[in-house]
Amino acid sequence: MEENPWQTLASRTVYDNPWIAVREDTVVTPAGEPGIYGVVHYKNRALGAIPIDQEGCLYLVGQYRYPLRAYSWEIPEGGGKLDLDPLSEIQRELAEETGLTARRWRLLLRMHLSNSVSDEEALIYLAWDLQPGPPRPEGTEKLHIWRLPFWEAIERLHAGQFTDSLTVAGLLYVETLLHRKALTLPPT
Repeated sequence: MEENPWQTLASRTVYDNPWIAVREDTVVTPAGEPGIYGVVHYKNRALGAIPIDQEGCLYLVGQYRYPLRAYSWEIPEGGGKLDLDPLSEIQRELAEETGLTARRWRLLLRMHLSNSVSDEEALIYLAWDLQPGPPRPEGTEKLHIWRLPFWEAIERLHAGQFTDSLTVAGLLYVETLLHRKALTLPPT
């Protein structure tokens, strides 16, 4: 591992809300030149669940994504407080968005979503042994639930129909595990 080649001379917060803070650092670059660096600090952890039922079907959530000005189909996901257990937080998100609870969970991936400008960490879990219940979306969410065979979701993913980063990474990872026979559908 290399040492940090950046020197931070000063740092100031330029924007702050309950979800993110943006700071601007005055730096000396690795080339020895003066510069600035903007960093987005996330106050939550990005969490995703890949819920697969006994018939090998996946549950996706559809919603309009304001920053993209577009509708998006994605795995159930949301923000989890940094000081709380991430598994408990994604269990809450899955129940809120889909009504599903899962008796079995497996951490699949840990990722940094845009590490050149942010410190956002994401965790993606596989959820199975599902039990239905009523969804309880937040007031900012108008959600639709889509249950489809896992392999149909993979075909749609490869056709470019899903662009959400947690969805793409999570589904590709599960596909890889299945091809390597490190996982079966439904999960056992």
